[in-house]
Amino acid sequence: MTVKEAVRTHAGGARTRAGRGAHSEDVERGGAHASPDTPAATTAGRAAQELGLRRGEFELAVHLGLIAVTAGPGGGRPRVPEQEITRLREQPGFPDGLAERVRTVGTSEGAALLGIVPARFTRLARAGCVSPVTFYLNRYRAVVWLYLADELAAFATEEPGLLAGPIPAEMRTILEAGGDRRARNWRSQRIHRLLNRTRDPWARAAVEASALDSAHLAEVVDDPYERAYLVRVRPEPVFGRPGSVAARETMGELMLADDPDEILWRRLNLTLELDRAREERPAPRPGDDPGAGVGPEAERPAPRPAAAQPPPAASPPGPREARSGVRETSGRGLLARLRWRRRCEEA
Repeated sequence: MTVKEAVRTHAGGARTRAGRGAHSEDVERGGAHASPDTPAATTAGRAAQELGLRRGEFELAVHLGLIAVTAGPGGGRPRVPEQEITRLREQPGFPDGLAERVRTVGTSEGAALLGIVPARFTRLARAGCVSPVTFYLNRYRAVVWLYLADELAAFATEEPGLLAGPIPAEMRTILEAGGDRRARNWRSQRIHRLLNRTRDPWARAAVEASALDSAHLAEVVDDPYERAYLVRVRPEPVFGRPGSVAARETMGELMLADDPDEILWRRLNLTLELDRAREERPAPRPGDDPGAGVGPEAERPAPRPAAAQPPPAASPPGPREARSGVRETSGRGLLARLRWRRRCEEA
């Protein structure tokens, strides 16, 4: 039996979908009322039931870009267009095919799917060979990483040599040094997916800024108004942050880059995104029209006199900077080359 077949066998045994209505108590009632100019849409809970997904599976499918959603009326909770539900229901293999694409497994089940012991699976994950897609906190408030079953099957097909035999020397060096790339890989994939569905240049800069702590952010963005605007326009998960305080605190910690190389990379990306955002429009200032800096079509406000600009906020170096050893000058040469290459491409 191949790994792909094993994945499907496990999925079939683990999933009970009697009538697809086991979670109907969680379905939000009050269907969509479409106007002549607005496509019909339904609530997330009802859409999850119609697609045969549990609520967590549905939210993961939206995060992965498998299900398109639209903003709710008046900025309310997202809704799913009826045509999107129809499209998904007409796909071959529905509903099990869609459910399998968002099925997640922990360490033990992931190891069983790959035919290896859990200890080796953990070593592969810590070395960055497989990337977690989400997490939850157990009763001891420890992070439990979850992986897409489909991605594990693809990994087994592409890298069968890593499932048996000695660990390669490069990976062994990482592990012996106490390295653990699970959180870094989770951050990278999360940022990549947010950028894929974000077009506004300031929102894109805000995505990059979300991986930096306040000390590093203040060094890259010395204008306090720009920093405040980045916080305002930062895209959040479609259905909000985790409900419990402990989960929100843990996510806040996991979102911050903690490796010198990763911190430098995020600082460089943020600088480049800021350049594009500033070319598009300036960040709004106190007294500006609230609608003036919202969207790429917004008209640029008149330049302000230099005296009206507040002095940059001085931020003392934080403890993370002392640990990482990353300074503003550490990326200057690379940043200059990146800017020069961008100018050449635009020319």
